[in-house]
This record gives sequence, structure tokens and C-alpha cells, in this order.
Amino acid sequence: MTAALRVVLAEDQPIVREGIAAILTGGGLDVAAAVGNAVELVHAAEIHRPDVVVTDIQMPPRFTDDGIQAALTIRAGRPTTGVVVLSQFLDADHAAELVHDNPTGLGYLLKEKVASTAGLLDAVRRVAGGGSVLDPDVVAALVHRERRSDPLAALTPREREVLGLMAEGHSNTEIASILFVTVPAVERHVTGIFLKLGLQQTDSSRHRRVMAVLRYLQG
Repeated sequence: MTAALRVVLAEDQPIVREGIAAILTGGGLDVAAAVGNAVELVHAAEIHRPDVVVTDIQMPPRFTDDGIQAALTIRAGRPTTGVVVLSQFLDADHAAELVHDNPTGLGYLLKEKVASTAGLLDAVRRVAGGGSVLDPDVVAALVHRERRSDPLAALTPREREVLGLMAEGHSNTEIASILFVTVPAVERHVTGIFLKLGLQQTDSSRHRRVMAVLRYLQG
């Protein structure tokens, strides 16, 4: 007999987490850990070395893209780990970041469109085998995203304003003072700029800042 696929699950809502865990276990998969935040997800993956990680995008501690960043961290250390993202919403930028370096062994499914337990189990098994399972809406959004000629098109007006001040050489503290906002608010905008411009977290913050400014000047 072959060993059951080992899965680590991350979902911050306990009821949803228990429901997904029950589906996976009922389908013959080994749920080695079911955690509620991104930090615990990375830790659990280090301990259990799962075949597949199933995660949401928004979860503690920051409630932004913590699930995606945890998945990228896990795959950086162990590229063969499959990742299935179960999201309540479609975000082409997050999807693009996930598939950018290594599109194999990845799934991005919208929770509302996972019509059956069999569909979820099939997706996990296919991803474990190195396949890709992307919701059709995600594929369409990625295609549209790649067709955009302006790399700055995805930025909000405020993000463009922050990036312009970055180009002028201002620090986050100085930008906060100029815009009459808090420093954490500026940091969130900067993070959003990095993500939307496809600047990977594996690079240093200083390097990403320089690259973002270069793209702003080129745009």
C-alpha cells in the first residue's frame, strides 16, 4: 500500500478549517496539521514536510497576502511542495506572484466554485503530482493581466503618489509626513506597489525599492 498524501492546512476560521480537514481526511489524505495563521503554516511545513499545502490568502498575522507569502517561503525551501490556494476572492496579482517562478504543482480555486468534495480532493491530488489546477476565472484574469502594457496600470492613485515620492528619494517616514498619514499606512502602500510590480519578496527591501522607482521612471 502506498502512503497517503500528507497535507498541511491553513485557514483562520475554525469552522471552515475543520470542514476542509474533514473533507481531506474523509478522502483518504493525511492531514498532518491544521493551523490558523501563516507563521504556524511555515512552521508546520518545516516539521511535517507535506506533499501539499492548502491555504487561504488572507489570514493572521497581517490579514493581507500572508497565505501566499507563506506558500512562497515553503516552496523556496522545498520546491516540490504542492500548493492549493482556496480563496474567497479572485486576485490576479496574487495568482501571478504564486505562479511566477514555478507554475507546476499549484492550484488556485475560488471557494464559492468548489462544487464538490470530489473536486477539492482531485485538485489536491493533481497538484501533488506536479499538475496545475487554476479556476477558469483565474486563468482569464492572468491573461488579461499579462496583456496590460503599462506596468503601473494596476496601481491605485495613492500608490502612484507614494511611488512618485519614493522616486524623489523620500523615506517612508517622510512620505507619511507629506501625505498626512501614518508610517504603517505608507508601508502597506509600498508593499502593495512591490506586489503589483511583481517585485519578489526574496529580494531585499532596498533592491525592490530601487526597482520600483526604475519602473516608475520607465513608465
